[in-house]
Amino acid sequence: MRQRPFRIRTRGNLPSELSGFVGRGGELARLGRLLDSARLVTVTGVGGVGKSRLALAAARAAAGGTPDGSGEGSGWGSQERYFDGVWLAELSSVRDPALLEFTLAEALGLTDHTTRPPRTVLAEHLAGRRLLLVVDGFEQLVEETAELLAELLRRSPGLRVLAAGRRTLGVEGEQVFPLAPLEPAGALELLVGRAAAADPAFAVTEANRPLLIELCARLDGIPLALELAAGRLRALSPAQVLARLEDRFALLTGGARGAAPRHRALRTAIGWSHELCAPAERLLWARLSVFAGQFDLDAAEYVCAGPDLPVDSVLDVVGELLAQSLLVREETPAGVRYRMLETVRLYGAGWLESQGDATRLRRRHRDWYMGLATWCELDWFSPRQQEVAALVEAELPNLRLALECCLDEPEELHLGQYLAGTLWFYWAGCGRLTEGRHWLDRTLEPVPGDGQDEYEGSRLKALWVLGYVAALQGDAVASMSALHECRDGAQRTGNRVAAAYAVHRMGCLALVSDDMARAGELLGSALDLYREAGELNSNVLMCQVELAMAMAFRGELAGAATLCEEVREICEDRGELWTKAYALYVLAYAALDAGDTASARRLLTECVTVNHAFRDLVGLVLAVELLALVTVSEGRPSEAAVLQGAAEPMWGGVGLRLFGSGYFNAPRLMCQERAGEALGPERYAAHAAEGRQLSVDALVLRARWVPGREGGPRTGKPAAPRRGRRVDTSL
Repeated sequence: MRQRPFRIRTRGNLPSELSGFVGRGGELARLGRLLDSARLVTVTGVGGVGKSRLALAAARAAAGGTPDGSGEGSGWGSQERYFDGVWLAELSSVRDPALLEFTLAEALGLTDHTTRPPRTVLAEHLAGRRLLLVVDGFEQLVEETAELLAELLRRSPGLRVLAAGRRTLGVEGEQVFPLAPLEPAGALELLVGRAAAADPAFAVTEANRPLLIELCARLDGIPLALELAAGRLRALSPAQVLARLEDRFALLTGGARGAAPRHRALRTAIGWSHELCAPAERLLWARLSVFAGQFDLDAAEYVCAGPDLPVDSVLDVVGELLAQSLLVREETPAGVRYRMLETVRLYGAGWLESQGDATRLRRRHRDWYMGLATWCELDWFSPRQQEVAALVEAELPNLRLALECCLDEPEELHLGQYLAGTLWFYWAGCGRLTEGRHWLDRTLEPVPGDGQDEYEGSRLKALWVLGYVAALQGDAVASMSALHECRDGAQRTGNRVAAAYAVHRMGCLALVSDDMARAGELLGSALDLYREAGELNSNVLMCQVELAMAMAFRGELAGAATLCEEVREICEDRGELWTKAYALYVLAYAALDAGDTASARRLLTECVTVNHAFRDLVGLVLAVELLALVTVSEGRPSEAAVLQGAAEPMWGGVGLRLFGSGYFNAPRLMCQERAGEALGPERYAAHAAEGRQLSVDALVLRARWVPGREGGPRTGKPAAPRRGRRVDTSL
């Protein structure tokens, strides 16, 4: 059976509009009509002209809401055309072509643990779907983006793409929508609106109106330039702004000879804003350009501070850059974060290069994110586990940049190995096996003349993490190869901790390969090694849970339950949730064997909730499979068939179904047999088909429903799938 990815079903991921969308009503209507007739539309124009905002406004309207994202209008788009949603892929921070496919998969909410290429996963996910994909900021990877989108469009007739960039993609069938600067009336409306938002006391008067109109004309109606000017109107009058612009105009044109005037105008606007900044502001602007995407204040202070920019001054300077619209403040699940508009960031990066300080700043950036990963690994075994998951998710673009920095110099390869290995909890615990495998493979590639014996510990860590990830993907050969190399290296160097991890993951591989005797022997040995080394964390507890699994599968249920009760107690004491969920799975297995279906359901309900929160498909699908058996044991074969059907597409995203294990497969076969006998083949197949229609959110809601509670699973009694609804599979 073809493996398929699994995706949490939502209608899209478009961000909310935080400020009014002004001055582009005509362009918005024309773009909407063009998008109705073409499958690939690219909005082009100079940086700062408003391509991204127009594309997002068009996407919101296509999704059935108003261009400002309020959702209060019907919009001019067809919801039926985009039945599977409208999705935004931000590519501006992606530099490595190898990460392009990962980024698109991430934007679509995909999680795939298999060894399939991400391009295959994307193509299979999009086949048969009707959705609009918005691609923004592709200029640095235009050829790779064009080739990928052309293939996806060719293989997915229901896909439409709205791209925004400084140049066209050059793909057959592409319709280009050149975006000009704002007309005078629209430019004035934008300037005045932004100025009033920055300073409520600002008002248009008979005296300043002509000056504001002149300022709009001098800035050629470019939205970014106007927003920068509006930020300056907090401190300067329109006359002062014009005077300063006049003083700097000739110096700061800076455009290439023969370039379009508006290109020079944008450079003038940014350069003028740069000149108006105080020295500390210009310095921080340049240094912040090393970040990809969002960053927080702590990161900015560590990376950017120095003798010429004291750490206690960074907050004030950040505030000034925010006031001048050179930084954007954003509220995220990981807290308050900042982001620099890409055009502004690139200008700062140019100054950083000209100062000869780019290499040093990139290394400081790398060092910060290595430290962040280290602390997150420690905090994973704490009550902050969910916060850690959200933080690493938010910092992923910067962590990728740090990994790339490590790979740039062969003598720093050990740092990449350390960083890729340290993120094991994210790769394995938060649904990122495929990307983790990508980085681990890259950092472990042989380097000619590589002599890194003094850094062997970093390589050993990367090896056992690779073995772990490959085992979860069902790639036994790669897993065993990495783990044997890790064990041999650990024995050679006397690294007891690495040896324990290697033996542990060999036991894990034996467990999913149905060699329970070997699994019990290896996992027991690993626990002894962990104790000798004084190691206690989520991995150690997971080793104990896996030993309990091996015992349970061999019928030693009392001993397995004792081990998992101990793990649960430690997890609750430490605030650990991820490993606890696996312990609950084993305890539910034992409770069901004892005939206590109520306890088994309660344990599995908690297990499902935790695994869903962490996007851990391995744990989630195992719990759903066992919950189906609990359900048929409660005398509800129809619901059991629905749950079994829901689990089927999830295994496609994990990898080899039930790891190819007869032991892990036993609950499924037993449930299928009992539910099939009760329902008959046709009714069983119909209910399983209903389950295959469920999104992961609907499945989790259904799994958490308790028999006897008013209503039925989900939001009432089990309902037939909506007509026209398809199986929601993806990562």
